[in-house]
Amino acid sequence: MSIGISKFIFLLFWAGVLFVLYLVISKAVRDGINKSVVGQYFEGKVEVKEMKKSFLDSDLDNNR
Repeated sequence: MSIGISKFIFLLFWAGVLFVLYLVISKAVRDGINKSVVGQYFEGKVEVKEMKKSFLDSDLDNNR
């Protein structure tokens, strides 16, 4: 019985360690990309392109 509980505690410990590691890495990546020179370049230079009209937009069913 003691061996089963110790394995459970061990797995619970590692699950907690992995969760904390996930939080640290995800926060570092988000902040690192947003605050880097390349991230600032893309944030300022890349614009959302307007949707181009398709021939399907002017389909006979849509002309009213």
